[in-house]
Amino acid sequence: MSDPIVAASDEAAIPIRLVASANAEAVLAALSLRYRSQAKLAKFAGKAGEVAVLTGEDGPAQVLAGVGDGAGVMALRALPAKLPAGLYALETGGDGPPPADVALAFALGHYRFDRYRKEGRDATARLVAPDGVDLDELHAVSHACALARDMVNTPANDMGPRQMETIAREVAEAFGARISVVTGAALLEENYPAVHAVGRAATPERAPRMIEISWGETGRPLVALVGKGVVFDTGGLDIKPSASMRQMKKDMGGAAHALALGRMVMAAKLPVRLVVLLPVVENAIAGDAMRPGDVLASRKGLTIEVGNTDAEGRLILADALARAAEFEPDLTIDLATLTGAARAALGPELPPFYTDDDALAAAIEAGAKAASDPVWRMPLWGGYEPAIESDVADLRNDPDGWAQAGSVTAALFLRRFAPKGAWAHFDIFAWNPRNRPGWPAGAEAQAIRGLYGMLKQRYA
Repeated sequence: MSDPIVAASDEAAIPIRLVASANAEAVLAALSLRYRSQAKLAKFAGKAGEVAVLTGEDGPAQVLAGVGDGAGVMALRALPAKLPAGLYALETGGDGPPPADVALAFALGHYRFDRYRKEGRDATARLVAPDGVDLDELHAVSHACALARDMVNTPANDMGPRQMETIAREVAEAFGARISVVTGAALLEENYPAVHAVGRAATPERAPRMIEISWGETGRPLVALVGKGVVFDTGGLDIKPSASMRQMKKDMGGAAHALALGRMVMAAKLPVRLVVLLPVVENAIAGDAMRPGDVLASRKGLTIEVGNTDAEGRLILADALARAAEFEPDLTIDLATLTGAARAALGPELPPFYTDDDALAAAIEAGAKAASDPVWRMPLWGGYEPAIESDVADLRNDPDGWAQAGSVTAALFLRRFAPKGAWAHFDIFAWNPRNRPGWPAGAEAQAIRGLYGMLKQRYA
């Protein structure tokens, strides 16, 4: 990808001044009559996301960018879409958030997915890295987010299990990590029966697999990242209606996010041991597809009654979490596009997370706030545990309807398989359902910037 944030250049840069709502009137009053008239014509009042491009005789001369009351740096993601092509630089000493945060917002807002468009991307706005910004880290974070978004945006015909494995191998190789992959029938031999059961109906070239990346020095605290990798979800024999199936290319979003977060950790050389576990399957329909009523084995030894073949994500995560437990991790994080109930509860922009660890929850919330990467803690309400009990097996993958809270009961299911100690589950959406400047419709990276900040604090 081309980098919208560049090192210092001899090329003249157009200044960007960040303006808070409270100071907008004074800023406008200090402008020349020409520029003040242009700003007023643009109805610029310093509100978050507002942009006024002030032009001189030779084109754009300066930019006013609103930061509102200072509540949200990510509103500045809109800048690249609202600026003419050219080189820009932040004015120092103005209003607004830290320059490094502004630069990251600019980089995230620059993202576009144009792999399948015939015409190439036009020239775009670029920003000179502000003084003191760690350009390597900024690129590492923005590139990781772009990787997750590219993976989620890519349709299933070009992002199957094999392609997921290829990308995982490229990331592992780039950072000197070790990688192992168990594929197809070998999943039964290596004791990943639930992963095999979910993915076995796919064609041989799209066979299920368990991808494991390990990195870091022995003796350091171990962090396990687990991501749901359903490259396409038909719903299985409990087939989804067409409207619900339309965006199911994104059902591998958890795996994409776990891989992207792992990439950030390795790029930063955090003092941890890292294990990234990606169960990757296609939930297809064929003669050997799992059936409602089947009872599956799992790596942990618990048996699972399949009440609904469309609740497949928690099945593959069960095996992956059981594998994570074998490492006795200091911290486990799983990410999954798991339930529609999470969207009903909190909508597309606010992913819920679940943990029993209050200290971990506080650290996650602090990291999310610092990164302007919102999440919301939801309760692991023990009163709903009976809803996942089965009459014929140890538990069931579809909760009884009386419990209603589908995201909560999914988290309770996963807790049965999670490692002891600090564990958090994220039920992400990984998608922008509407198109707006800085947030193009399509894939979105959620929670991982905040988690990266939390990991840096935890293992500093």
